[in-house]
Amino acid sequence: MRLGINLGYWGAGMDGDNLAVAQEADRLGYDVCWAAEAYGSDGPTVLAWVAAQTESIDVGSAIMQIPARQPAMTAMTAATLDSLSGGRFRLGLGVSGPQVSEGWYSVKFDKPLARTREYVEIVRKAMSRERLSYEGQHWTLPLPDGPGKPIKLTVHPQREHIPLYIAAIGPKNLEQTGEIADGALLIFPSAEHLEDTAVKFLRAGREKAGKTMEGFDVCPTVPLAVGDDINGLADTFRPYTALYVGGMGSRKQNFYNQLAQRMGYEKEAAEIQDKYLSGDKNGAAAAVPHQLIDQTTLLGSVERIAERMQAYAAAGVTTLTLAPAGFTLDERITALRAGTDALERSGLA
Repeated sequence: MRLGINLGYWGAGMDGDNLAVAQEADRLGYDVCWAAEAYGSDGPTVLAWVAAQTESIDVGSAIMQIPARQPAMTAMTAATLDSLSGGRFRLGLGVSGPQVSEGWYSVKFDKPLARTREYVEIVRKAMSRERLSYEGQHWTLPLPDGPGKPIKLTVHPQREHIPLYIAAIGPKNLEQTGEIADGALLIFPSAEHLEDTAVKFLRAGREKAGKTMEGFDVCPTVPLAVGDDINGLADTFRPYTALYVGGMGSRKQNFYNQLAQRMGYEKEAAEIQDKYLSGDKNGAAAAVPHQLIDQTTLLGSVERIAERMQAYAAAGVTTLTLAPAGFTLDERITALRAGTDALERSGLA
């Protein structure tokens, strides 16, 4: 099992620290460094900056939002980043959510699976440097009855095949991801529930495409905190879990809330959402079960974290992406190094 690092969103006041974390991860031999975007910092700019100041670690978008860019623009960006980084770019895509898609990008959040499939097909075709023509439900290239003509990408990516990942949570999206992508970006992964909440659907998609799970990258992001006080460490992640389970998306369309329900927390997920949407964020955080946090993070000593890593590997994880917690750079670096130590102790390195 490989290790990755997730820097999250840029612009939160610790950008210099984020670069230092990425550089330390590079030095320690981490496999990939991911950066996110929502409606603040964009992913590609951050990744270009990190790639320019690291040596061997891959850089990946987790995610570039599908409603934010036309697929040909995404192919251009991916090819450029792969060339500039010396073949170290990984393209992670996702549909975002209805509030961001419609509120920020003015793109209707409808038929996300069909839209994703078409988007991936166009991006792959463009990155292969074929002349780009496509007829689909959501995109037609070139536009009919106009001056447009099939155009070929002029930039040569460093590699013939840039790895393409999709952020997926729901069963249908997971199955399609297994079918059309090279890897899956997961969030709130519980090793105990991963087979039933994710892997079995990814496997079904691979089988649909006539493939096995061999070579497919199952890549969840897991917050990491090192110390002896398990309850105290878990409490630091209560606002984070409450935000996603309670406040990400609308009451009817919250994929993270639905995931918590599939993990057996139906009553708790409803209570967290009710409190969060009513404005009681502290109450929502207090309502998050300790077990839910403990199952979806890496907490405790290096030995305990190593045991949890073994459980993730046994559940099918191939790249475990860590989000090291800490209020200072030293604390985050310490957590990062603990991740490497834990992997070595687990026997998975």
